[in-house]
Amino acid sequence: MTRQPSAATGRSIDSWAGVTWRSSDVLISPRPDPAHPVVSVKDPTVVRWRDRWLVYGSTADTSGAWRMFSTSFADWSEAPSAPLYHLDQNPHIGDAYVAAPQLFYFSPQDTWYLVYQQGPPAYSVTDDPTRPDTWTAPRGFFAAQPYLLTQGWLDFWVIADDEHCYLFFTDDNGFLYRSRTPVADFPHGFGAPEIAIADTRENCYEGSATYKVLGTDTYLTIVEGFDSRGNRCYRAWTADRLDGPWTRHGSGDQAFAHHRNVSYPAGRWSTDISHGELVRAGHDERMEIDPQRLQLLYQGLDPGVDVAGTPYPLLPWRIGLLTRTDE
Repeated sequence: MTRQPSAATGRSIDSWAGVTWRSSDVLISPRPDPAHPVVSVKDPTVVRWRDRWLVYGSTADTSGAWRMFSTSFADWSEAPSAPLYHLDQNPHIGDAYVAAPQLFYFSPQDTWYLVYQQGPPAYSVTDDPTRPDTWTAPRGFFAAQPYLLTQGWLDFWVIADDEHCYLFFTDDNGFLYRSRTPVADFPHGFGAPEIAIADTRENCYEGSATYKVLGTDTYLTIVEGFDSRGNRCYRAWTADRLDGPWTRHGSGDQAFAHHRNVSYPAGRWSTDISHGELVRAGHDERMEIDPQRLQLLYQGLDPGVDVAGTPYPLLPWRIGLLTRTDE
């Protein structure tokens, strides 16, 4: 596989494990109001569009309800004060369970897609992603849950090559799955899922994302897992094509994004590098990333939070940005 220059120095990347990062302070925090008693913002998806950052993500509130939000801003410095739009205000989505979005422009149809989970994978479309009130009502990819799945399915991700659109997802139990359909048939016609990666729960848990490395024949998949102390981290796999096979980089606590490889100039506010998305070079279905400009928008958690004693929906996740360094 092609070796990639690093973001900071042009030095080649021999492995996608163990790279070093610098973290911002918290950029996006909950903004509760009487209709939205939000305690958590998480699962960010991000694109650069018309000189603005567009971010969608999940919220969880004091009742345990999961919904989605959107926000936008011209510069990352504006993110902490940018207003949040809650998608339950969208008349077509309403007060439904929706979470873990992926935002992209599907160029063959000149249409924007928001892919997310409602249990099974769902999607909405719009002509203008800066107007979250215009997304259509949820539509499903599958008529029923495929027979292969025994542990459920979550955190759905779409990427395309010249011929096919692939839908990847995880099961919280060590497996990454893929299904595909011809580009001309998308979003319809997905076949029965197949296992793309089989590993341990600690290595391959959830929050997967797959990218084309710009200027190469390499695809990169990152999947959230756990380190030896139970902290969240991201591991990496590469392949020469989207239908694999995939090769894992690193082992144990050597990971693509791990808190031990992250500096926090403003103070360490998280020891978890959890469900996030690499900043893409573009915004379309090819999901290209520039290896010289690696950034990861991620969810983090105050190290003092009692994770074991707190119901998962009440964990106070916040969103920050990692930038790759060579320190």
